[in-house]
Amino acid sequence: MLYCLYLIGFSFAGILPLDVCYEIAKRAAEIYFRFAKEYKEGLRENLKVVLGENTNIRIIDRHALNVFKNFAKYLADFFKCSKFTQEFIQENLTVENREYLNEALSGGKGAILVSLHIGNWEMGGAVIGSWGYPLSAIVLEHTSPRINDFFVNKRTINGVRSIPVNNSVKECLRVLKRNEFLAIVGDKDYTASGARVKFFGREAFLPKGPAVFALRTGAPIISCILVREENDKFRFIFEKPETPVLAGEYEKDIEILMRGYLKIFEKHIRERPDQWYVFKKIWNQ
Repeated sequence: MLYCLYLIGFSFAGILPLDVCYEIAKRAAEIYFRFAKEYKEGLRENLKVVLGENTNIRIIDRHALNVFKNFAKYLADFFKCSKFTQEFIQENLTVENREYLNEALSGGKGAILVSLHIGNWEMGGAVIGSWGYPLSAIVLEHTSPRINDFFVNKRTINGVRSIPVNNSVKECLRVLKRNEFLAIVGDKDYTASGARVKFFGREAFLPKGPAVFALRTGAPIISCILVREENDKFRFIFEKPETPVLAGEYEKDIEILMRGYLKIFEKHIRERPDQWYVFKKIWNQ
């Protein structure tokens, strides 16, 4: 996605300071925004739901442009930082509720980290890996083998194992059985096996993997996000682990679990609509 930004990132991130990379990334995003009609339209439709149907189109487009810019800065971070060291984390990251990680693993059933495409989710996984926690993430493979290998290698350097989304169920169950963390993004469905649920008050088709794995294994779910602050520092937020409580009706249990973390998603997206990177329409008309 956004291949022009990938090319810029590969070319310049290794030799330029990060703040210069940010400026180049933002300028490239401004140019791309003019021509990315399909992505821009999808983003507009999503922002209308988040900001309100009556929001002026100029306001929506301002937010949409900022989404493109922030996504470009996310790529700059990923290209620039080969490994997130403890020094980098201490200088650039504020962490809220890290103790919930140990609490989640204390039951011996592993834990499911559910996040969304906001801020810098790749950095979030890398930070958890750098803390020494065993972490595997379900990922969508890129159509370009070169780009895919780049992302897989970067994750591996930072202690994150990649599990391809189309070949994941057995391996995910093994991860949880080993009492490890399994990371899943819950705001885009790539498998056509999701569930229709209310999101921002409207029906959306979203992945149900986090809820399914929680029900099958008893593993708790931790909602978490890593977001960018105004000064280009970062904040990593963990919500209290939620252990599945069964009502005895499978579909109802799935819905209850999904609505739990989707409510948290709504809160963070409303607070930071400029950092939510969903470029294709997810709501039905």
